[in-house]
Amino acid sequence: MLKQLSAQDAQFLYTQTANNLTHIMGIYIYDPATAPGGFVRFKDIIRHVEARIDTSPLFKRRLHRLPFDFDHPYWVEDEHFDIEAHISHARLPEPGDWRQFCIATARHFSKPMDMNRPLWDIYVIEGLDRIAGIPRGSFAMLHRVHHAAVDGASGAHAFIAMSDIDANGTPAIAEPPPVEDLGKAPSGAEATARAWSASLQSPVKFMNALMKMSPAIMASARKSIEEGMIAGVPETRFNVPVGPHKMFDGTTVALADVAEIRKKVPGATVNDVVIATVGGALRKYLEKHKELPKESLVAVAPINLRGKGGKDGKADTPGNQVSAMSVPVRSDIADPLKRLAAIRDYTVEAKEAKAGVSARIMTDLSQHIPGATMAAVARIVTSERFAVRGTNLFISNVPGAQIPLYLAGARLVRQFGMAPLANNMGLFVATPSYNGRIAFSLISERAILPDIAFFRECIEESFADLMAATPSPEKPKAVTAKAKTAPKARARGAGAAASGKGAAKGRARKSVAKGHATGKTNSK
Repeated sequence: MLKQLSAQDAQFLYTQTANNLTHIMGIYIYDPATAPGGFVRFKDIIRHVEARIDTSPLFKRRLHRLPFDFDHPYWVEDEHFDIEAHISHARLPEPGDWRQFCIATARHFSKPMDMNRPLWDIYVIEGLDRIAGIPRGSFAMLHRVHHAAVDGASGAHAFIAMSDIDANGTPAIAEPPPVEDLGKAPSGAEATARAWSASLQSPVKFMNALMKMSPAIMASARKSIEEGMIAGVPETRFNVPVGPHKMFDGTTVALADVAEIRKKVPGATVNDVVIATVGGALRKYLEKHKELPKESLVAVAPINLRGKGGKDGKADTPGNQVSAMSVPVRSDIADPLKRLAAIRDYTVEAKEAKAGVSARIMTDLSQHIPGATMAAVARIVTSERFAVRGTNLFISNVPGAQIPLYLAGARLVRQFGMAPLANNMGLFVATPSYNGRIAFSLISERAILPDIAFFRECIEESFADLMAATPSPEKPKAVTAKAKTAPKARARGAGAAASGKGAAKGRARKSVAKGHATGKTNSK
């Protein structure tokens, strides 16, 4: 059966350049003390991953691109699949501290993937004994997957499918999806006929989709005019062409502390706290460099479109099903809780207006643009010359499993993530959560953020400011019927998470799978 990439998946291929590689990478640090004998060999990792290959079709399928990208590529089975070609390892050079680890991680992320093989690889790093807070003997696994194959939710699910819920090897997902046909390459005549048919139908489908959305578009436009749009995106050091040398750093905070901060501003979400923390850090960093603009910096935050019904909403379905919304991070507000309140006030309205309608319009319409046209346009609008300054940075929050996970008997103790940058968007903050902690993963480029360790300190100071701040009484606001139900829904969600900690293995699996099946960025 022919399996063709969607328009949204294919755009990550069309926009990739030597300077902007469009893969994502999970960073996982494991303590082997829980494994049999207290250590894990490299071949144990290979054996473990090989046993889970059938949990997702992405592991054994490769791309089949057409000449000049005259239509979107196809997924086909890799007839020469060899797992050892996808897994390698190295040892951290001296002194083997956190800085060395960040450098090694960023260098690996900056290397292009082999686009002729299935679009994933694993790089194991040993020698982490001098990293503070990491158990001796620990190793890291850097898991890269091309963004054309997964989004945040489906990528997280693929990782969960490789994981166990105990050191004895009990899979986190008890029943993997049935093995499906990985696809075959179309003949030249078949590919040409399909591309020609798509080109002929695309104007009709495009107009039909546009007409179907017209009432929603008009309502959204009217609302934007009445309430006012986000002020123009200020020009910052992040709004420049991006070079090839990426940078990484990161820190983690307790989710319990995030919950304490949320209580200080009624109605604030986890995502609001994340954005307020980043906004405060940007204020500190740019003030230090005398570059703080009067206007607030603006971030783009992805919105997971999965879970809307139908099989295509499942997290175990590879590919991209995301949209996005713009959010001012309120770097123009010095007071941390006033900043958080302002972000809450904005996102509570924007989630419905942008996530519900506006943010999906271009995504839906793009499905009906011919492959060759989309490829050409995508390359132009993301190029150094024509890239639009539509945002200053990207902030992504993908909820993770809140129970310990294991690989080959080793316990996962830290989790970070890296994602691609783009011209005019030289900062990405990824915030995956795991087992009671949330990580602030910082991704930039050497010429843009040479002192990335200082920016990490700004993140830590900004979060500490939120923790130390004392709330002042807010004036009561009119509450809609929908908003009244939100606290109850959040309470039910919190109770379910708490009860899951003491659940049996079967319930733990359900908790892990459910968390990654929804994986919404606007976490409550």
